[in-house]
Amino acid sequence: MRTPIQLTLASLSLSAALLSGAAWANTSTTSPNAAPAAVSASASAAPGAPVNTATPNAVTTTPNSATIDNPYGLSALWAQGDAVAKITLLILVLMSVGSWYVIFTKYAEQSRIRKHGQAAQGDFWTAASLRQAADGLDAASPYRFIVEKGLESANRHEGLLSSVDFNTWVSMSLQRALGTVQSRLQDGLAVLATVGSTAPFVGLFGTVWGIYHALVKIGISGQASIDKVAGPVGEALIMTAIGLAVAVPAVLGYNWLVRRNKAVMEEVNAFGADLHAVLLSSAKK
Repeated sequence: MRTPIQLTLASLSLSAALLSGAAWANTSTTSPNAAPAAVSASASAAPGAPVNTATPNAVTTTPNSATIDNPYGLSALWAQGDAVAKITLLILVLMSVGSWYVIFTKYAEQSRIRKHGQAAQGDFWTAASLRQAADGLDAASPYRFIVEKGLESANRHEGLLSSVDFNTWVSMSLQRALGTVQSRLQDGLAVLATVGSTAPFVGLFGTVWGIYHALVKIGISGQASIDKVAGPVGEALIMTAIGLAVAVPAVLGYNWLVRRNKAVMEEVNAFGADLHAVLLSSAKK
């Protein structure tokens, strides 16, 4: 039978054995932070040696840099459209180019005629004779054209024409010259009127054609899903927008040029009336 002292020593020995086993287990177990510490130690020990610093749990993620093309834009309309859609689009483009060409050219022509009118109102009436005054005008000036026609009518008043009153004959000649100038000013305005009145209907035709394709795709697929009808409906809406974009500038340009033509012709008609009076007074002398 053991004494209390022996029991106490035995318990202390067992406790010491258990503690030493736990300490040995802790020193033999590798912690998650041991790998970076070992890498740092190896890097400091051998600077020239390559070090693998990648951790097993590191995941490399790359952003999605792929760009998504718009399947319903103008490029898609041209690439996916059939021959009818392409021809309709080309017609609208030609209408737009033609209307803008007429607008710029007629504006430049009206500006030149106004400059010719200022030159005619300057030194024309102070010349010694109508012949000298006409030679002082630009050869491309409509004012010189009117003066030449007036002088020609005055010189041709002979033979059968002499039976016509001189006033009536000169008036008819000047009216024909003024009508020629007005006709030249109105050249091209019919193009603007045509484009302004027909471009919306051409765009509407493209709209109807696009809706027709949408209905065909719905009938073939058997379901009215958005991916089946978005393309043709988008094509239809683009055609409508292009038709309006072509028609509106043509109508506005037509009204603007007609108003400017009216102002230019008022100056030309006033010059013709003055020239008529000078020709009559010259004939009386």
